[in-house]
Amino acid sequence: MSTVTRQAGPTVPAGPARPLSERRPLGDRTFQIVALVAGLLVLVILVLIAVSTTQQASLWFRTEGWGIFGTNWNPAANQFGALAFIYGTAITAAIAIILAVPVSVGIALLLTEVVPYRWARPIVYVIDLLAVVPSVVWGLWGILVFAPWIEGIYKSIGSGVEGIPVLGNLFGPPVSGASFFTAGIILAFMITPIVTSLSREVIATVPTIDKEGAYALGATRLEMITGAVWPHSKGGIVGSVLLGLGRAMGETIAAALVIGSSATITSHLFAPGDSMPAVIANQFGEASGVFRSALIGLGVLLFAFTVIINVVARAIVGGAQEQGSA
Repeated sequence: MSTVTRQAGPTVPAGPARPLSERRPLGDRTFQIVALVAGLLVLVILVLIAVSTTQQASLWFRTEGWGIFGTNWNPAANQFGALAFIYGTAITAAIAIILAVPVSVGIALLLTEVVPYRWARPIVYVIDLLAVVPSVVWGLWGILVFAPWIEGIYKSIGSGVEGIPVLGNLFGPPVSGASFFTAGIILAFMITPIVTSLSREVIATVPTIDKEGAYALGATRLEMITGAVWPHSKGGIVGSVLLGLGRAMGETIAAALVIGSSATITSHLFAPGDSMPAVIANQFGEASGVFRSALIGLGVLLFAFTVIINVVARAIVGGAQEQGSA
């Protein structure tokens, strides 16, 4: 009995060796074009917004020059220094981030690493509902309910720290329910659902094998979170925090209602102040000439700040994704 061995020849392709792009259906190519146009349209709209608002604010820039960063805002005297509003925007956003980030990250870790899924799902629904509450509702609740209630707490704290070198300057009298700190608390309420949702999604992407490996090495839950979860998700969490910061800086109606509308620079966090979005909302209806141009210029500055923050957030998230895939 003989065995005949045949050597197989080279594999012949089943079809013509054309590039994949030439074989794609018309629908795929059409979808690619539509998606490209939609993406470019967003960039064009942003550029047009920046150009048109800058043109309308050019009168303020020419009139004030570097004086736009002055401290005196007096429309009656045609003096429009915006430093007080920049300061108020930064202070309220910083307070919001300091208060919201620990709570948001803690809730995200609780929902992903501690609470069973059947109990976490209702909490996730509630958090998502809080994220869609209109800002005017937060503002009205803040000025009608929260500010009068917390003013008594401010007075107690102010009287307790009066005379103490640092705390007295930050929390001492005079105090007001409508203040920097109240605006920061309301903004913290508003950005907590956003930061929580984004952080939860990032933490949920941590590979299960990494967490099980940490447990197998004898790590506690806290050690597993610090050793496996945090290194994998820190970039995404930082990105979510920066996105929340952009939202806090750009919030208008809620801040306008609870910040106090006082163009002052003070270290007293319980004192009334003002911010760029708030002053635009409160004073734009009665503005004209240089006054109107100055308010539009505040919008240009705010637009630039928020764009920078979002670009930084995207860069951090992108860097974290590259490190995770490496």
